[in-house]
Amino acid sequence: MTVNESAPRGGKTVYGATLGILMLETEFPRIHGDVGNATTFPFPVLYKVVPGATAYSVVKQKGAGLHNVFIDAARELVQIGANGIGTSCGFLSLFQQRLTSAVDVPVATSSLMQVPWVQRTLPPGKRVGVVTISSENLTPAHFEAVNAPVDTPFIGTEGGTEFTKSITGGSHTLNVAASRDDIVAAGCELMNRHPEIGALVLECTNMGPYPRDLHLALGVPVFDIVTLLTWFHAGLRPRRFVP
Repeated sequence: MTVNESAPRGGKTVYGATLGILMLETEFPRIHGDVGNATTFPFPVLYKVVPGATAYSVVKQKGAGLHNVFIDAARELVQIGANGIGTSCGFLSLFQQRLTSAVDVPVATSSLMQVPWVQRTLPPGKRVGVVTISSENLTPAHFEAVNAPVDTPFIGTEGGTEFTKSITGGSHTLNVAASRDDIVAAGCELMNRHPEIGALVLECTNMGPYPRDLHLALGVPVFDIVTLLTWFHAGLRPRRFVP
């Protein structure tokens, strides 16, 4: 059956931007590669800032009291034109079930969703490791929410000099070189502790600018929010290969 693409369905306000992204309220720089920089993606995206959803409230308070606000924001993105919803914080894996139950489109809340997928690609004896912005706040519940093994080894960047402090501390500046060093150092330490790691997943959506640096330093595949949402979008808006 041939579908007439010249006669699209109505009901939306915006067309051509299939993916909607729920954004936290932040003020740090969103550099190229960050989920909040629209030039990161090779396709247009829609953004909606979720009122009251700060890094502190989502990471440290686990989004307590924010479920309905996120649901309202997701529904607004769908009404505008999104056919799929992503988010801007890996800790929002805790919201996966509620959001998928509340909107009639697919939802990908967290890069942690990739942990079980990537695990299945690795040779026997190899495991996935996770680099997070805050190891003290990443709990088994965050992994359980996306069917990832709760014993997944992980490490935080809070021991560094720049990245965690700038992202979670309300800074208006970001030392990119120092942030890169923090993330690479954390990845190296994790692999020193767990030499069986064969791939990394970056929990934090602000780590998007740095996977290449980790890959070059450690020699393993690295997955993040950009790889997740790029895959996600490929299904939301499939390419045409034949006329």
